[in-house]
Amino acid sequence: MADKITITLGTSNPHKVFEINKIANPFNIEFIPLSAENFNPNENGETFEENAKIKAVEASKVSNTGKYFMADDSGLCVDFLNGAPGIHSARYAETPDKRIEKLLFNLKEDKNRCAHFVCALCLVDDKGEVLHTEKGIVKGKISYSKKGTNGFGYDPVFLVDGINKTMAELTEDEKNTLSHRGQALFNMIQWIKSNLN
Repeated sequence: MADKITITLGTSNPHKVFEINKIANPFNIEFIPLSAENFNPNENGETFEENAKIKAVEASKVSNTGKYFMADDSGLCVDFLNGAPGIHSARYAETPDKRIEKLLFNLKEDKNRCAHFVCALCLVDDKGEVLHTEKGIVKGKISYSKKGTNGFGYDPVFLVDGINKTMAELTEDEKNTLSHRGQALFNMIQWIKSNLN
């Protein structure tokens, strides 16, 4: 059996590490959280792809261990709000609950609730050179109230197209198959298995 591939993940979000490993572990790939306390990337990119790269490169700089580093940048884009919160999804308000409250407040008069989640992934080596990028998108609508207890972020108010459930009502396996992060990660894993073994 080939050696397990270990990749350091540039994030401080334990939910992301858990979700990503649930998908990656069957492929003999393990993502480990970045242990550096001085990980504070300046996410000043104008796209999800640029911010994912900034985070991945910063992770490679501040970590003393590892050959490969990956980061994601994801967010919610709402048509009626001209794509907001977009790349500012995590900074839309102070807490996850307040972010959802603000979103629902800004949409309360609106009939067009179409939205999509985006996830951009960037994989770099220990010199910060980009090896590969991927992007996943899932379409849906914003619900009028929160439903479901799984997931995190905007999951409780994002109704996935075609199944009439919020992302937070999905089982872990359903979410990993359908989600923007799941799509991007499955493609990234295929690239890793073909190129890093």
